[in-house]
Amino acid sequence: AGKNRGNVNPSWQLFIFGSGRRTIGPKEGWQVYSSAQDADGRCICTVVAPEQSLCSRDAKSRQLRQLLEKVQNMSQSIEVLNLRTQRDFQYVIKMENQMKGLRTKFRQVEDDRKSIMAKNFQELKDKMDELKPLIPVLEQYKMDAALISQFKEEIRNLSVVLTGIQEEIGAYDYDELYQRVLRLDTRLRSCMGKLTCGKLMKITGPVTIKTSGTRFGAWMTDPLAATRNNRVWYMDSYTNSKIVREYKTIDDFVSGVVSQTYSLPFKWEGTNHIVYNGSLYYNKYQSNIIVKYNFETGTVLAQRALEFAGFHNMYPYTWGGYSDIDVMADELGMWVVYATNQNAGNVVISQIDPDTLQVLKTWNTEYSKRNAGESFMICGTLYITNSHLSGAKVYYAYSTKTSSYEYIDIPFHNQYFHISMLDYNARERALYAWNNGHQVIFNVTLFHVIKTEDDS
Repeated sequence: AGKNRGNVNPSWQLFIFGSGRRTIGPKEGWQVYSSAQDADGRCICTVVAPEQSLCSRDAKSRQLRQLLEKVQNMSQSIEVLNLRTQRDFQYVIKMENQMKGLRTKFRQVEDDRKSIMAKNFQELKDKMDELKPLIPVLEQYKMDAALISQFKEEIRNLSVVLTGIQEEIGAYDYDELYQRVLRLDTRLRSCMGKLTCGKLMKITGPVTIKTSGTRFGAWMTDPLAATRNNRVWYMDSYTNSKIVREYKTIDDFVSGVVSQTYSLPFKWEGTNHIVYNGSLYYNKYQSNIIVKYNFETGTVLAQRALEFAGFHNMYPYTWGGYSDIDVMADELGMWVVYATNQNAGNVVISQIDPDTLQVLKTWNTEYSKRNAGESFMICGTLYITNSHLSGAKVYYAYSTKTSSYEYIDIPFHNQYFHISMLDYNARERALYAWNNGHQVIFNVTLFHVIKTEDDS
């Protein structure tokens, strides 16, 4: 190898010294570039190269330096890229987990939507079930046979649709179906408005209006009042009181806003009073006398003894409370239900004149008054419950039109376990009840039989 620095080629020249086990050091102006040793630490070969300063001004040397710098820069860039890649990879993993969470939430929302839709459609189907009992009513209209047939077809079609929806949620527009049911319901109710009397088929509810007073009492509205007149009267307790409270509306009754208070001239017995055409009819304390008290004048317009009628817990309903004499009204007028010794303590029905309180006609039944839970009149038929406690049902019906009776089975929900007043309101087509300190309303479904002129 050349020994003179002046003879060194400008390009890098590497010289390798190695021969057996000899160790050769670099010459002056050269530097060790690399060396290798054996297991015992003895030099095998040494690579030397000129010092960088010797060729620092050489053009190719500068190019090499620039290449080295680029390699270093590229190495650093690759390192930065690697770090970014690692960071982005972690971000991707995080996003993937979030997407999985969102996918689960969307799936849950979808399941919830189906559940809500299923519930809504079930409510629609229940609505349809409520409408079905009205079909026999409409069938009585022979003149409207085509319209009735159309109603039946619409109900049948809607029932099929609703059944299909239950099997495949989301196949139909719920809002559209709901509007169809409402329109059909409106048309059916319009036909119902033409009807008058009917036979009791079903009792639904109750709807709790208010919770107030003692365990026993009475509350009522006037069935002969004008449509806009919704006054409520309230008589707490079954005896030893003369105070009647009046409320202008149901809302005032619920809120406890009393419009007027009346003090009756006589105490009452029981809870079976009514307001009829602006007057209160009730059983005078410790007597079989019916009193008619007018709210407008604040005076007693009439009073009359009910001949032979037991009173003061002689023949009460099953709950007692001096409920011997029950004054009531329906679509056909005013009635009074009681019991006499002459009829062996069984229920007696009398229709009375609301002005004079005179008995117009009387029917003797064979149902024990003491075994009756409560009773009410609808369209001239007396309905009697078998108990005032849980499990009570309408058990017996006596028709004054045919002077005949039948045993029936119409359940109703005695929500608060003790009924001390149950009275029918013909205007509202509902039963008002005092249910263990709760004022409630039951809805009734009637079967109407309408005869047209061409009926034989």
